Amino acid sequence: MRLDVKRLALAGVAGTAVMTMVGLWVAPMMGIPAMNPAAMLASAMGGMVAAGWAAHFMIGIALAVGYGVAASRLPGPAPLRGAIYALAPWLMAQVVVMPMMGAGMFSGSLVLAVGSMIGHVMYGAVVGAVVGAPVARRVAEAHARA
Repeated sequence: MRLDVKRLALAGVAGTAVMTMVGLWVAPMMGIPAMNPAAMLASAMGGMVAAGWAAHFMIGIALAVGYGVAASRLPGPAPLRGAIYALAPWLMAQVVVMPMMGAGMFSGSLVLAVGSMIGHVMYGAVVGAVVGAPVARRVAEAHARA
């Protein structure tokens, strides 16, 4: 399988931007405290805000590449495949990363965990939509060969 790394990087940036907007602006409109993963990463990196933002987007790009590898094994149209895929990084964040950052499993709060899940699912849907057609074509070709 050949991955279109440029398209996946673009998808990762777009998905991360949408996820960030959801966490910073949409979550408070829903009564959920604002979530800023870049600030959380920055606090773990000595308070360097630019490093937190860089890490946040690099993680988003790396996860999009992971989606590129996994997409052909997921059901449904591209945005749904992306949303399904995004549940894995969300679960990893909630079970491993958040406790390491001192927030506890599932962000220490059902409300925050659900808010994070919404952001991750939106990220995945955007990644799936941006990657979209090329992956969908490869999935159809793989199913036709099977």
